Formats: sequence, structure tokens, C-alpha cells
Amino acid sequence: MYLCDMEIGNKATVKKIVANENIKRRLLDIGLIEGTNVECVLKSPFNDPIAYLIRGAIIAIRKEDCNKIEVDPI
Repeated sequence: MYLCDMEIGNKATVKKIVANENIKRRLLDIGLIEGTNVECVLKSPFNDPIAYLIRGAIIAIRKEDCNKIEVDPI
């Protein structure tokens, strides 16, 4: 399952990030590393971007980048 597949209110744990080095570095900088718990909190009208609760902060991530983050549902 990918991060963009989550529904509002669902929680998951980051399993793997498969992205180029620039995007991966940005995701790591906001605390999105393997083992991190995330919760989908808001989707825009066209599902791009999507807001997630990550380590106590709400972060909006583009769908293009969410498709590169594998998660396990909690």
C-alpha cells in the first residue's frame, strides 16, 4: 500500500521510501523515515496535495511524492 492510498483518519507506518535522492532527502528532513507512524488528516478536492500528521506536525505532500512511499496500515 502507498501513502496516497490512505483514507482520512487511517494510520500507517512507513515501510519504504522509493524516490530519487532529492525527494528522499526532503522527506527524511521532515521526519518521514522508515518506522514513522503517519495519519491522513485532509485531502484536497482533487487529492493533490494530501495532508498527513507526521511526528506532531501536519505536512502536505504532493500525490506524485506520496506514490513513492510504501506503508503498512495500522
